[in-house]
Amino acid sequence: MSEKATASFLDVPVVRVFTAGNAADRGGNPAPVWLDADGLTTQQMQVLARASGHEAVFVCRPADGMHRWRMRYFVPAHEMEMCGHATIAALWMLHAQGRWDGSPVAIDTLGGTVTGRKAGDWIQISQPPASIEVLHAGHTDAIARCLGITSERIIGPCLNASTSRPKTLIRLRSPEDVQALDIQAGLVEGLCERIGSTGLYPYAVATEQGGGIAYTARQFPKRSGYVEDPATGIAATALAWGLRHLGLVDGQARSVTIRQGEAMGSPSRIVVSLPASGESGQPCWVGGDVALDGTAPAARP
Repeated sequence: MSEKATASFLDVPVVRVFTAGNAADRGGNPAPVWLDADGLTTQQMQVLARASGHEAVFVCRPADGMHRWRMRYFVPAHEMEMCGHATIAALWMLHAQGRWDGSPVAIDTLGGTVTGRKAGDWIQISQPPASIEVLHAGHTDAIARCLGITSERIIGPCLNASTSRPKTLIRLRSPEDVQALDIQAGLVEGLCERIGSTGLYPYAVATEQGGGIAYTARQFPKRSGYVEDPATGIAATALAWGLRHLGLVDGQARSVTIRQGEAMGSPSRIVVSLPASGESGQPCWVGGDVALDGTAPAARP
């Protein structure tokens, strides 16, 4: 694809997903959305994602009658099986254009079928109950070195939790510890390979204004073409199920709020709705605020 053609194809809507409060103009995670992308080759999709500097979503016709759309997701470095915020961005655009009425819809992804729905002002997508593995204590020192901290700052066991992709959940002592991390970016990919993860997700308990409980988190992906994500729906769903596994969230149906992106200057708020623990096999739902960011996305800072 020529530079001229790439520039033309980059003139697409960019949607910021999981924006927080008054930061809609800079918060959340931006996703360029290519609708009606069937004419693009895999190579062209990769070129466009690399040029945008963000996770990008390409909406195509489904290959069967069970799904409404097929979506493909690319980060600058490679294609992904599924991306939560990009799926919400695409559904938001389809709804804004009058091409979807917000009723539950099945989406075909490389990671399996995802259901989308409109709930009030939010677009939500489903994620299944997480598979959870407790990591061997011997990995704690290596994880701490990668985060630029001492192992004493880590509380309890680290978990690999996965709804679509395994994320390593690392509980730290305070939100300040999370924000002050000195990530050793060159160590992330090798560590993730060893522990079977696609990203590190350190978090801490935080108190929201008004006294509610939320969680502060940061996501350092294994290999995406950038060091950190401002908002990661798949990691947030993994964290919500992990919190229940650790007994930090009880078995009642409830919402879990995760704040991410502050250290990047892109504050984000992700809300995961967990089913009651007795509702075996039921999915969680992830959603949040969305804002249109315009066209021609700038590269991630």
